Amino acid sequence: MSEPVIDDAAAGSWRIRPFAVADTEAVVALWRAAGLVVPWNDPYLDIARKLTVQPELFLVGESDGMPIATAMIGYDGHRGWVNYLAVDGSHRGEGLGASLMAEAERLLAELGCPKLNLQVRSTNTGVIAFYRSLGYQVDEVASLGKRLIPDA
Repeated sequence: MSEPVIDDAAAGSWRIRPFAVADTEAVVALWRAAGLVVPWNDPYLDIARKLTVQPELFLVGESDGMPIATAMIGYDGHRGWVNYLAVDGSHRGEGLGASLMAEAERLLAELGCPKLNLQVRSTNTGVIAFYRSLGYQVDEVASLGKRLIPDA
């Protein structure tokens, strides 16, 4: 996987790289600050689970050695998925979220993935607008889920 480096005097410098275990605390803090952690998902367990399946598809945006963004990507042979896309509030608007999504799309296309899906809470209109600006459309489907292993 290539590691794009974005160097913009206005935005600062950052790069996209694979997640490292040493990133765990900073990543969980980022997810909490972004409002992505919910009581029924333990973020530490989510990280541990991801590290057992396609860990190379867990990306971190880094600036000055610190994680400032994440994207957890997966491919099941039918669809690609993106979870835990987050960008630190002080770095939003610098293009890092769009760059992470472009890298996710590139990696999934290399794997032969025909379509990328993601889920956003319907009340999160700002994030829905972000994805629409990247060419994503709202699919007219109902998202269903069933917890097989409780985290709590």
